[in-house]
Parts: sequence; structure tokens; C-alpha cells
Amino acid sequence: MAVASLYPISDHCDGFRFFNPQNHVNRTWLDVLKWRRTSKGKPWPKQVEIKTAQNLPPLGDALLACTWINHASFLMRFPKVNVLIDPIYSECAGPFGRLGPKRVHPPGIRFADLPRIDVVLLSHDHYDHCDLPTLRRLAAEHSPIAITPLGNGQLLRRAGFPTDRIIELDWWQSWAHAELDITLTTARHWSNRLSGPRNGRLWGGFYLNSSKRRVAYTGDTGYDSDYFTEVQRRLGAPDLALIPIGAYEPRWFMAPQHCNPAEAVQIHRDLSAGKSVAMHWGTFQLTDEGREDPLVGLAAALAGQAIPKNQFQAIEPGETLNI
Repeated sequence: MAVASLYPISDHCDGFRFFNPQNHVNRTWLDVLKWRRTSKGKPWPKQVEIKTAQNLPPLGDALLACTWINHASFLMRFPKVNVLIDPIYSECAGPFGRLGPKRVHPPGIRFADLPRIDVVLLSHDHYDHCDLPTLRRLAAEHSPIAITPLGNGQLLRRAGFPTDRIIELDWWQSWAHAELDITLTTARHWSNRLSGPRNGRLWGGFYLNSSKRRVAYTGDTGYDSDYFTEVQRRLGAPDLALIPIGAYEPRWFMAPQHCNPAEAVQIHRDLSAGKSVAMHWGTFQLTDEGREDPLVGLAAALAGQAIPKNQFQAIEPGETLNI
């Protein structure tokens, strides 16, 4: 007897598992063992001092204020709605927020200093993006709408989000809230955590369109020459793109899932972004490169393509850009 599909069958889903449409790569435990035996990660500092933002600058006449909290977590303030993306406030990026890589600096905004959060965007189930302790606090104290790719709703329900506050989307599906149209976009990645099968939950990025400001959040992604030009073609050139620059070494292992700084700059160009902000670096040591290496690589890639530094910035945790 055939088992009914859990999800729509498509070019990235067989009804039960998700995959990248072209050249999907699943790393095995043998690959992990090879990485650990043949590579040696550069040492990171145990602690990095930062100046935590006590008060967010007012939105004023700006149509968008973007604040980098840490890692891949951003606060996006529009005139009528506040959006929090992939928030992680736990000490570690791992199970229960207590295992796994430990943070080297605090969040740039204290949880208690967050404004009212209307919408949470959750890009995929990896622990450094889907932090259940943080999500539980948000559900209890802010009761936001949560928007996430297919299959991740069960994690949000575990975190205390009511079913009617959870929106699950497939790639290219959209949902409207207040002044925003939010579209789930493609990313070249994968999914897995202790609960659930490998690639049993979809991953992606987000495109936020307020009609006056457009933001592309790529999520975790390897580089693909089609993915981001397609985002630009379908949805338009964003005013702001949020692009990962870290967790990319060794390349033989990481290239299918994490772009390096040079590829991040190419994503900036593929999107035709007005401005880009770097993310996914400097908070948790996930891979072999040194903490500052992504910044060095980003500067070299920008110089090599004659792109002004202010078009693709690495800002400080807690720093706000008004767009």
C-alpha cells in the first residue's frame, strides 16, 4: 500500500525528503571523519569584547532599519512591522542551547531590549539558525507570527507557537503581513538535527517587500549561478541583501552548502543589490577558518571586482543601518 506524500512532489521534493534540484550533495559521517582527520582549524579567541546596543536608534524618516544581532540574526524594523530573522540568544549553537560551539561574544542587542516583534522568520532547522530556547522566549513574550519553510512547523510548535501563528511555505510561495509581502526563496543547503530525518525539512531564504524597500536574506547557502539571478529576475533587485561570508573551510567539504567571501560578493552582484551586509561570521566557530578570515576575504573580493566597500559591509553586532 502506497504511503501518502507529506509534501507536494516537485523539482526539490520527492514527497518526503527535500533536495537541491541540481547536484545535491549529502555529506556522510565518513566525510566528517576525513575533515576532522585532515584539517586543523585556526584558533579563535575565547571571548571578544563588543559594545552591546542599549538603545536602538529611532526609525525616524527611514523606511527600514537593519540591526545585526549576531551570527545570522537580524532585527528588521519597518514603519509598521518589526521582523526578527533566525534569532539565537543561547550560549551554544547546538542541542538545548547548551551543547555545541560556544559563542565568543554576546548578542548585539539584549533580548530584553528588543522592540515588539511582530514576525519571526526561520530559514531552516540547523541549530545555529533554529534555537528553540530563544524561540520559546519569543513565543511567550511577543507572540509573533512565525514564517518558515515546509516541515519546520513542528519545531515551532515545540517552542510554544500556536498552529494558527505558524506559516509554512514552499519555495516561491508568499505571505502578506501588514506592509510586507514575504516570499520564501531558494538556497543551496540541506537540513538535519537530532529530531527528524536528514533533509526532512525544507530550507531557504526570504525576500521582504514593503513596496518602498526590498530586502533579500539568502539564508545559509552554497553558491549557485542560477539561484540568485532568479531571485532578482522574479522579485527585483533588493535595496539590501543579507549574505553569509563565514563557515566555508575546508572548501572540499563546505562548498556545496556555504559560500566563501568571493562567492558572497558574486551573490551580491547576481542579486544586483543596492547594499549588502555580511552575516554568518564571528560568533560561533563552526569551521576551520580563523575568526577574521572572512573579513579579509571579503575586502579582497570587493577590491578584486572594484566594488566600493560601502556597498558590501561587515557591521558590528548591535550596529544599525538605516536604508
